[in-house]
Amino acid sequence: MRLQPGAHPPFLNDLPVDVVRRRLMQAAVSGLVATAAPWAQAQTQGASADLSKVSLRVAAYKGGWTTLLKAAGLANTPYRIDWKEFNSGVQHIEGINAGALDLGSGSEIPAVFAARSPGRVRVVAVSKGDLNNQAVFAQKDAPIRSIADLKGKRVGYVRATTTHYFLHKMLAEAGLSLQDVQLASLSPADGLSAFARGDIDAWAIYGYNGQIARTKYGARPIKTSLGYLSGNFLVYGNAEALADAPRQAALADLLVRVQKATAWGVANPEKWAEAQSAETRVPVDALLALFRARSHDDRIKAIDPADIASHQDVADVFARISVLDAPVKVAPLWDHSFDKALRA
Repeated sequence: MRLQPGAHPPFLNDLPVDVVRRRLMQAAVSGLVATAAPWAQAQTQGASADLSKVSLRVAAYKGGWTTLLKAAGLANTPYRIDWKEFNSGVQHIEGINAGALDLGSGSEIPAVFAARSPGRVRVVAVSKGDLNNQAVFAQKDAPIRSIADLKGKRVGYVRATTTHYFLHKMLAEAGLSLQDVQLASLSPADGLSAFARGDIDAWAIYGYNGQIARTKYGARPIKTSLGYLSGNFLVYGNAEALADAPRQAALADLLVRVQKATAWGVANPEKWAEAQSAETRVPVDALLALFRARSHDDRIKAIDPADIASHQDVADVFARISVLDAPVKVAPLWDHSFDKALRA
């Protein structure tokens, strides 16, 4: 039976849309994981590169790529990976510039600062992430129903991160500025503690910390970052590793594995949540609630011009509000070495 583009087999017609999408994604992922030679092996076939002799130094977040690759059955690489856990994109970039890392990741923000003095850092891929897991939350009893109601209130955020960017954008839309609220720059952990104590009236935050505030402390979401952020989470590479053929081939293979594992996680949210919960201690129900409320599915992709334009917009905004001390151009950071692998 031949199907038209975008159609699905008739036996799925009576199922809910979410179930249809899940089953089709599972079928697609099964095909991906079963594909033959890794990209790197295909690229280096007949060349002198021996990936068994390659050792990569890769930064990861707790419950991130390492957990995902193991859960998806894609962690058995033909090269060695020395995983280093750093839970901040700034640390990933610092590690690359220090020559201690070959690969890392983070939001658009740390790479904006890196653009002032690029050093070894390059942006080599884009991870599209959920926008509904970044939001402004209010205390359950606070008289806050909209962003305009934040005027004069104590608002927690994480300086020079996506929360800084989307909070500025939301306030500006409401005719306010960052100066119209009582800002408290807090790490995610400190912000959660401050919210629990009632030291802040509202909190701009990302990831599962917001979900914990919601389920444990009754936080009310006022507005999510959908429409304010691009959802781009950047993959940072080391220019020296990109110039080394064996390491570049191994990095290409790793990125394709992460791409496939990400698709597996979308198709198998319960299994992915269980694996992530075991690593982070965040309850499975909280992780699944985040998944069900997502703005769109996560995916790893090659670079396109819109990604670079989005990054430049962030840099321009931060220059305007004096988070950056001068305008910067981000385009020189972007490197297309892995576009072909990720499009394949």
